Amino acid sequence: MTHALTDENRAKLKRVSTATLTTALFKRGFRNQFIQDVRPLNPAARMVGEAYTLRYIPAREDLDHLGVFEDWEHPQRKAVEECPPGHVMVIDSRKDPRAASAGGILISRLHQRGVAGIVTDGGFRDSPEIAGMDFAVYHNRPSAPTNLIRHHATDINVPIGCGDVPVFPGDIVVGDGEGVVVIPAHLANEIAAETYEQTAFEDFVEEKVREGRTIFGLYPANEATKAEFKAWRPGWK
Repeated sequence: MTHALTDENRAKLKRVSTATLTTALFKRGFRNQFIQDVRPLNPAARMVGEAYTLRYIPAREDLDHLGVFEDWEHPQRKAVEECPPGHVMVIDSRKDPRAASAGGILISRLHQRGVAGIVTDGGFRDSPEIAGMDFAVYHNRPSAPTNLIRHHATDINVPIGCGDVPVFPGDIVVGDGEGVVVIPAHLANEIAAETYEQTAFEDFVEEKVREGRTIFGLYPANEATKAEFKAWRPGWK
């Protein structure tokens, strides 16, 4: 059975907030899908894509030196060159931002290759330059030191933890100006369709609140409000 996210639902998720998504996940019993302590370098960027993961363990001095980057099989470099277009690279940095998980050159390469975005629960170097890119990038905080000081890249595209959230390859990763949520792959199409309609309703509610309406009977909606929304909905784009 395939769980591939349809193009239609991928587009819908770009219109849905992480707040709305976390509520939809909570309705299904998922309480821990919002990656903790990561922030967007470019809050205007939006991100939807399948997870492609990289795992770091603590660095060891005899293994992690500048010479390792000459090896084309180095997991960090290899991941940058192999992350599929449209996917989101998610890096398990063990919530340690004391050294960079990646920097501007590698992130530019991902951008040029058509990757949808990158997330780490650590930090990125060259963050002022990255913040100026039209690319979705999320981290804990800026970190100038090279990754080799704290991080040893070890596994590509395996289950990881990022900001206390389990991330499996192929999960759908959505980012907005507030943060990043991870949707289990088998639920993504269902949740996309539901939350797109919920977003339309929330936009309707916001419009009515700004007109001075009380939230009682509006949010949650009573029968009269549901009828009013049904008439309003065709004009929502």
